[in-house]
Amino acid sequence: MQKNYLGIDVSKLCFDVSLIVTVNQCRQPMVISQFDNNSSGLKSFKAWLEKHQVSFDENSLLVIENTGIYHRLIWNFCTTNLLPVFIGNAADLKWSFGIARTKNDKVDSMRLCEYAYKNHEEIKPTTGLNKSLITLKDLLSNRSKLLRQKNAIKQTLGELKVSNDKTTQLLLENLNKAALDGLKTSIKLIESEMLRLVKQDDAVSANYNRMITVPGIGKITAIFIICCTNNFAIKITGKQLANYTGVVPHEHKSGTSVKGRNRVHFMANKELKAILTMGALSAISAYPEFKDYYNRKINEGKKPLQVLNAIKNKMLLRVVAVINQQKNYENKYQSACA
Repeated sequence: MQKNYLGIDVSKLCFDVSLIVTVNQCRQPMVISQFDNNSSGLKSFKAWLEKHQVSFDENSLLVIENTGIYHRLIWNFCTTNLLPVFIGNAADLKWSFGIARTKNDKVDSMRLCEYAYKNHEEIKPTTGLNKSLITLKDLLSNRSKLLRQKNAIKQTLGELKVSNDKTTQLLLENLNKAALDGLKTSIKLIESEMLRLVKQDDAVSANYNRMITVPGIGKITAIFIICCTNNFAIKITGKQLANYTGVVPHEHKSGTSVKGRNRVHFMANKELKAILTMGALSAISAYPEFKDYYNRKINEGKKPLQVLNAIKNKMLLRVVAVINQQKNYENKYQSACA
């Protein structure tokens, strides 16, 4: 019985591959090679795999870091050829290597290969590449960039307003009006295109429609969560999603010398957290349940940001609940008070 464990380190132009083969649980020497990160390079990579008798089934496992966009060709290759692949968080994989003094692409691929070999029993392969979700992620990323540009222009004009005379300020505002209008138009077009893509995919549309029934979860927030979770391809808990977003406080204590207060971890999806903040503020103003909870916690002496984090946590727990239970959110609090 042959088992195959691969590690790939990807860069923009090429990718390094390391392969460990076990035959009847007997480990063979590691094999290393390099290929161009393009279609012709992938053809050579496939021929190399076939040369080493790597099977395209559950007897093989490939581990790769999430590089944003550079690993997409390999991900698509694995999806097309039914090669199990695990796309891991770069920081998580790096910390698993321990103290690493040497770093280059070849060594990194070897470390990823060793990771696949040692942890293959615990690793769950990543789901196949969904081109609709990839397009949705690209549109969402493009929207975020345009929003930052729009806000940067508006912030600059607002700061200049303090020191400029009215004539100069009016001139600057008129000169930037076309740019701001263009950015606003592009953002609206991107949002309409995202909604069109959501409606095209039945699975994505079903999860989207359930999520927007949760108080505080708007259209963009729902799409953002779909992109972050790959449309909940792997069943996750509400606590896992809340940890990923950075709204769950954790203890920071050690013995008698370290007595820090509970705090959220710095590693989080801060963009999703910022979007949820706006949703939480909207929920507080529009839904009695969240408004009463916010006022009660403030009266107990909690800080506003702490309470906002708790509300964001509640929102995410309900998002995962409606997805896992496959039904819309029911506002029992409101019906009980009626």
